[in-house]
Amino acid sequence: MAELSGGSEAVAVALWPPGEAPPAFQYSPESVAGADGELEPTEVTFPGCSCRSRSCAAPECPCLSRGHSYSSLGLLLAEQQQQQPFSRPVFECNSLCCCGEGCQNRLVQRGLRLRLQVFRTQRKGWGVRALQPIPAGSFVCEYAGEVLGFAEAQRRIQAQSPQEPNYIIAVREHLHDGRVMETFVDPTRIGNVGRFLNHSCEPNLFMVPVRVDSMVPKLALFAAADIAAGEELTYDYSGRFRNFPGASREHKALEEENSLRKPCYCGSRTCASFLPWDSSLFSTPASSP
Repeated sequence: MAELSGGSEAVAVALWPPGEAPPAFQYSPESVAGADGELEPTEVTFPGCSCRSRSCAAPECPCLSRGHSYSSLGLLLAEQQQQQPFSRPVFECNSLCCCGEGCQNRLVQRGLRLRLQVFRTQRKGWGVRALQPIPAGSFVCEYAGEVLGFAEAQRRIQAQSPQEPNYIIAVREHLHDGRVMETFVDPTRIGNVGRFLNHSCEPNLFMVPVRVDSMVPKLALFAAADIAAGEELTYDYSGRFRNFPGASREHKALEEENSLRKPCYCGSRTCASFLPWDSSLFSTPASSP
């Protein structure tokens, strides 16, 4: 069976059907610095913990000052943590930490560990499905690509034609003091299996910013429920799923904007008919004809 990652993943990423392949791109298991050079995702800026135990524990480990995020099975879901249903950021132990590779607080950094397949869908282009059962809370894959600053992300969006697929994602984290942290990732030219995940208005994955070596997060996708082998993997592009209302910057599009929006083919009972719309990036420049 054909393989997508060129051997760069610990687990092969299958392709289906035989003889077909998506348009060429450079496969990278992790995010890389964008052409604008504004952010370097591989830079190590966090100090490491001095824990010598097999697996770090709170509150002794400074990496776990916000509490445990993982169990032996994966991410602790909101209902398990008895907190409001939103995706909070996660800090893993990093390359400077003294704990071992088997530390429970090292998960996303280990990369892909599940058998996935990129396949041709009937109406949505390429998609991703599970080749094995995936329990709720499991880390599935990262959404990896070029990490961009806002100006470069907006420039690329506005240079696209309406017919071109858009892969750029904007993740906004709302801090307790009212500030908003923004992360823009573009896997159009350089990316991983995550670039093929389709949107659904009722998804089975959700995205969590996970920080390892610096404040530039890995955009990690976790299973929101038990997923069966053969099931397509999807997430909500708007960021609303598993988040507070209003966490998305999507707005009700004007009638003229609807002509630029792409239809949603997720087929769910609550389908919104259009893919999510981010006015800050997708707006047409005033200078355009």
